[in-house]
Amino acid sequence: AGVEASYYEEIYRMTIIDGLTGAHNKRYFLEFLEREAARCARHHRPLSLLMFDIDHFKKINDTHGHLTGDYVLRELSKRLLGRVRREELLARYGGEEFAAVLPETDHEGAMQFAEHIRRLVADEPFEYEGDRFPVTISVGVATTVGAEEVEAVAFIKIADDNLYRAKKEGRNKVIG
Repeated sequence: AGVEASYYEEIYRMTIIDGLTGAHNKRYFLEFLEREAARCARHHRPLSLLMFDIDHFKKINDTHGHLTGDYVLRELSKRLLGRVRREELLARYGGEEFAAVLPETDHEGAMQFAEHIRRLVADEPFEYEGDRFPVTISVGVATTVGAEEVEAVAFIKIADDNLYRAKKEGRNKVIG
């Protein structure tokens, strides 16, 4: 029974974890965000969402190759997974875009966390097969205070619009 249980656990893990980065996948992220939005509205608690994107990722792939691009995705995920609390969620949203759901985190706390991870990425160059190169991220932040339930899609759009502004205003920024 132990082997069968671990088999099913592994199958379940494969359905919620992104195979390349080890972060949660988009499907699980959407389920988690819906659940947390409902919980935070029910208990009138804050909820924050960060959407972030690797700046000039296509250039990294074009200059250093796709294996290096994959390494950057894995390394970014590794650096950030060590920073999220147990009740929070880091997910690969798609391509070079990631999301972090921060329950019980107000706008000020979310902005501080976003700036912390932006610096964490920018301050230490990435290194792959002898190549050292800088990587930066742009971050969009959205927060709800839990007064009413927010639709996940609308919440994502707010964070995504802020991410777009961060990229438009020069990248390597946090906008909330």
